[in-house]
Amino acid sequence: MLDKNINLIDYNLLRVATCSPELKVADPEFNTNEIINIINDDELINCNIILFPELSITSYTCGDLFLDNNLLKSAIDNLGRIVESSEVLDSLIIVGCPINIDSILYNCGVVIQKGEILGIVPKSYICNYGEFYEARWFKSGVDTKDIYINILEQEVPFGVDILFGSGEVKFGIEICEDLWAFKPPSIEQTIAGANLIFNLSASNELLSKQEYRKQLISSHSAKLICAYVYASSGIGESSTDLVFSGHSLIAQNGKILSETERFQFDSQYVISDIDFDIINAERLKFKTYSNETKVEFREVGFEINDIHTNELILSISKTPFIPNEDIRKESCEEILNIQASGLAKRLKHISAKSALIGLSGGLDSTLALLVTIKAFKKLNKDLKDIYAIVMPAEASSERTQSNAEKLANLLGVTCKVINISDAVDLHLDLLEHNKQDYDITYENAQARKRTQILMDLSNKFKGIVIGTGDLSELALGWCTYNGDQMSMYGVNSGVPKTLIKYLINNFVDEFENEEIKRILLDIIDTPISPELIPQVDKIQSTEDKVGEYILQDFFLYFYLKYKFSPKKLFLFSIFVFSKNYEKKYILNCLKIFFNRFFDNQFKRSAMPDGPKVGSINLSPRGDWRMPSDASKKLWIDELSKIEKEIE
Repeated sequence: MLDKNINLIDYNLLRVATCSPELKVADPEFNTNEIINIINDDELINCNIILFPELSITSYTCGDLFLDNNLLKSAIDNLGRIVESSEVLDSLIIVGCPINIDSILYNCGVVIQKGEILGIVPKSYICNYGEFYEARWFKSGVDTKDIYINILEQEVPFGVDILFGSGEVKFGIEICEDLWAFKPPSIEQTIAGANLIFNLSASNELLSKQEYRKQLISSHSAKLICAYVYASSGIGESSTDLVFSGHSLIAQNGKILSETERFQFDSQYVISDIDFDIINAERLKFKTYSNETKVEFREVGFEINDIHTNELILSISKTPFIPNEDIRKESCEEILNIQASGLAKRLKHISAKSALIGLSGGLDSTLALLVTIKAFKKLNKDLKDIYAIVMPAEASSERTQSNAEKLANLLGVTCKVINISDAVDLHLDLLEHNKQDYDITYENAQARKRTQILMDLSNKFKGIVIGTGDLSELALGWCTYNGDQMSMYGVNSGVPKTLIKYLINNFVDEFENEEIKRILLDIIDTPISPELIPQVDKIQSTEDKVGEYILQDFFLYFYLKYKFSPKKLFLFSIFVFSKNYEKKYILNCLKIFFNRFFDNQFKRSAMPDGPKVGSINLSPRGDWRMPSDASKKLWIDELSKIEKEIE
């Protein structure tokens, strides 16, 4: 729940509903009454577009009654009632109706708004196999182009060459079998710019068909990078030979956003907000559309009504990098295999005898060690050639140092403890730096001393230094240039901070040794700290400086993947985290994100090789090619406007 009303379209959000109304076969008056009741429902009246099933005015299973003029005339008369009812509504409505043109009957989707029929799209693929006999009554509309018809005293565009557009939104119409066909009309529609497809359907139920239908709609929306809204006829259809369930769904970019409950006699509907920033960002990234020959479509304009609301109908994860629980274990195993295989390939290619890791007892270095062990096992290499170098200094805690040493020894790698305190003191003396001045020089001297030791030992042991820094640290520049920023292969460079504890936890069950399990779980519970400044009462906290990583990873995901504006990132953060954090704290973290993200690109431009494990990566050789001196003004100015609004 938001604390104020927002206009959805200002954030490129569109609210859609898909409905499966209660119906009676061959009773247009009853069916139309249900449609009118639904479009006037308190919830649905605040939707931009409302979709109904195939032949929803007559019902789909009328059989040879489709050849009866009484039914066809009643269908048009009742279509007129829907058109009239729409005059006082802002929503765009899509209904199914048989349309008779010069004694040829078409199965059509009719698009209506504010008392006007904007266009009529006939079904292209007439289903005529198995239990379906549509060709007995209907003709394919595949050749209907550049046609206008007179209906209900309106001249209306008719044909399969129609798209409907308004601003960022452009949608096309399919009818049932069109989706199941070898080449659905939506392919050409999306090539021509449609980013939203509505399907009026009457899909009967068979064993396992529900899951196949979901997979088909999900995969089709992913392939076409669009939203796909699907409405299917309900259980009120004739059960002479078939049973219909009213299974209606809304999908976006391969994800099912919502679906109706099946086999209900009452009217069913679901509502969801479609996010066109997500769709359009993905389309900008994937250039295959521009390589296809575009088919010409007529574009019919429509109005997107303003919807002011304090509630978003969206499923937004607080932790978008973390896989859903039902696939988490297998996803973590896949990520670990990618990391270990990438490292194994590098070790094999350069004939490295050993691998060296600066082991701190924290999350990142622990994961790097476990991945390195996994890589060594793939290559059948001796684990003693993994050198875990523990380098405590003045600020190192007993907890982390003990965990690091014990874990390395229990895992069977070579553990070396090198206290760097004296070396850092000597270095600071050379710099004529006051050792009681715990500034950035003091902190970075430790980080660079550790890297120097690791690099030199890698020469001594004929190996490579394994980087421990993660994706979140790279995004924020939370690393010392030519210190922990540098390595010879960064195994964690594609892994965000919020995911690391789950990857480590994935190893816990692999070990029989209870002490190893205890240490790993304790490392997971250890507060995140660089341990660079001595503190008496509490440990030095990373999240006190950069903000909590659950927020920073949230910003990172939605900015890098979909290029959300600061305004939209803030809106989504308030929607998701309002019970956890104050608005001012969220905004402050967002300012930290953009300031640090832009200011620290130079560190990413010089980052070592490392494996990409998910859809988001910051490698300057791959996913993110950004000039190190790019201005951040556009983003910071927008954040300043938000700050003034909430003061």
